[in-house]
Amino acid sequence: MGIGGAGLSAYAILARAWGAEAAGWDRNETPYLEPVRAAGIPVTIASDAPPAPEGWETVVSTAYPAVAGTSRAAFLAELAGHARTIVVAGAHGKTTTAGMIAYVLRELGRDPSWAIGGEVPQLGTHARAGSGWFVVEGDESDRTVAALPADVAVVTNVDLDHHATFGSRAEVEELFAGWLAGLPDAHVVRGDEVEPLDVPLAVPGAHNRRNAATALAALEAAGVAREDALGALRTFRGAGRRLEPRGEAGGVRVLDDYGHHPAEVEASLRAARELAGDGRLLVLFQPHLYSRTRHLDRELAAALALADAACVADVYPAREAPLPGVTGKLVVERLSELRPGMLVGWAPAVADGAAIVAAAARPGDLVVTVGAGNVDAAVPLILERLGGSAP
Repeated sequence: MGIGGAGLSAYAILARAWGAEAAGWDRNETPYLEPVRAAGIPVTIASDAPPAPEGWETVVSTAYPAVAGTSRAAFLAELAGHARTIVVAGAHGKTTTAGMIAYVLRELGRDPSWAIGGEVPQLGTHARAGSGWFVVEGDESDRTVAALPADVAVVTNVDLDHHATFGSRAEVEELFAGWLAGLPDAHVVRGDEVEPLDVPLAVPGAHNRRNAATALAALEAAGVAREDALGALRTFRGAGRRLEPRGEAGGVRVLDDYGHHPAEVEASLRAARELAGDGRLLVLFQPHLYSRTRHLDRELAAALALADAACVADVYPAREAPLPGVTGKLVVERLSELRPGMLVGWAPAVADGAAIVAAAARPGDLVVTVGAGNVDAAVPLILERLGGSAP
């Protein structure tokens, strides 16, 4: 139930490949359903969930809490028990680090399985079943990582991101500490304790040098020789929507990025500044979640202050109901306070933000759309206004 999401679509593909019959339901079509159907799994799209066939186990996405059945976390834990498992958890960098590990294992002919919560173009799909190590992206947003077994346990870093689940950073640290304490035989990799990798990479930024170092440590713990891993790691080109190049028009390059927490936005914009060279850095930012915007408006503004000009759209609600007085304009106001005189725009609609950023851009500039919602829909609009064609 909820097979169209990143999690259950991946788990269904793995379950089917490992011998189970599988079928699924969701309310809407999503891009994740293409590989599900390609795996031979029938999907029902309907407004209401149909009853499961008699004798079948029902696994339920967190998107549908009113539906009875086995939780997503419990089912993933069951799948993880079928293979040697590398679980990548942490506040930031999970998708990229897990993608690096899976990519290296595949390039070295280790036939890995993986279940990754985002797109990694070089892998081709977010889920695959093999005979080797199983690389899993663990999720702390709803505490589900605490249920996962692991032979190699990775915590990229600790930060307070999900304010609807955690009351403090200490609670997040407690979750990860408890998870690791329950894995006495696992190799433990802490990304905040490794030195950033100092070798040429195909992905920019200090944060990716740390992601790469974390991935390398996990691979070594899994028995991969360092030099072998390094050779493949150098050719990893990144996860989707992580400073992903989307096109160029009118002498302006356009990138798209998934960053939504201040630490992620700052890391991405510092890397984008390196890529911009002598050109200006222009950002269209869409806050994600009302709770995060309410708690981190000032920190988000401080990260956006790294740009030369910024436009902010309204909050992408995702799973949350609106909060009184909480809009993207909070970030605009804080940014104007922090950087008096900076060109700052407020455009509640993403399409209007695309128009503002495109009008401000000039040849040599770098434009980055940033956010975990649907701000990427602005990319073709920006390119068209700059005189190019939609990607």
